[in-house]
Amino acid sequence: MSSDDRERWDRRFREGSHTQLLAPEWLAALDDEIPREGCALDVAAGAGRVALWLARRGLDVTALDISPVGLDLCRDTARAEGLSVEARELDLEHSTLPAGPYALVSCFRYLQRALFPQMRERIEPGGVLLCELPTRRNLERHDRPGARFLIETNELLTLCAPLKILYYREGWIDDRSLACVLARKPG
Repeated sequence: MSSDDRERWDRRFREGSHTQLLAPEWLAALDDEIPREGCALDVAAGAGRVALWLARRGLDVTALDISPVGLDLCRDTARAEGLSVEARELDLEHSTLPAGPYALVSCFRYLQRALFPQMRERIEPGGVLLCELPTRRNLERHDRPGARFLIETNELLTLCAPLKILYYREGWIDDRSLACVLARKPG
C-alpha cells in the first residue's frame, strides 16, 4: 500500500469510520472449531474487531495493519481489557507476514490474493484460517469496495486450497455480499 492508503485509513479511523469493535455474528456458530489457546495472526486488523475477539477467547494475537491510528485503537482497547494483543504496523503489499506458526490466521475484509499462500504456510498443523471477504455481488448494492477488492463466486474456496473447509457461506450478511470461511490445515 502507498502512503496515500495509510493516510486514507488513518483519516477514516480518526473520523470514527471502520471502528466498530464487535466481531461478525457468524463466528458464534463456529465456537467449537475456533482455537482458544495458542498464537493468532490477524491480517489487516484495522481497529482490531477480530483481533480483540480472538484475544478475549484466550489467544495471543498479533494484529497487523498499515494504519498506526487503527492499531492505536486496537492497542488501547486491548490494554483496557487486559488482553494479549501485539499491534504491528506493516505494509502488506511490500512485506512478508511474520513467520509463525499460528493456531489461527484471520483476514477480514481485505483482499490481497498473493497473501493467501503465506497465510496458509503460517498456520500450524491442525490450525485454522478464518476469512470474510466481500464478493463481486456487493456492487449490486454498494459502490465500495471497488471491483479489485472483491472476490468472484466461490473464489475464496480456491484461495484456501488445499486446506480442509470446515465452514463456508457466501451471500448477503448485514447488507453486504460476503464470502466467509473456516478452513483447517491437515495435521
